[in-house]
Amino acid sequence: MKGKNPHIGSSLDDFLAEEGILEECEALALKEILASQIEQAMKEQGMNKVQMARRMRTSRSQLDRLLDPKHTTVKLETMQRAAAILGKRIQLDLVDAPASH
Repeated sequence: MKGKNPHIGSSLDDFLAEEGILEECEALALKEILASQIEQAMKEQGMNKVQMARRMRTSRSQLDRLLDPKHTTVKLETMQRAAAILGKRIQLDLVDAPASH
């Protein structure tokens, strides 16, 4: 008989923390959400990537990095600038982390 799985009954956050990748996964998720929302706003406004890059005064490749969920080193200032061009703003909140078990 196999041993009991130590992860059964634990939360995904607990598992990711045990693996040492919780913060990395959270950063990826946040970036993916922001990039998706910026792309959606661009579509709603009929703005393509060339137009957006021009309005941001940056290159198309820089915009591609901003919109790439896996590229997490984009500065928050750059994300804010993109949001402002689209008539939006970024709102972040600090929330309590779940208690460790």
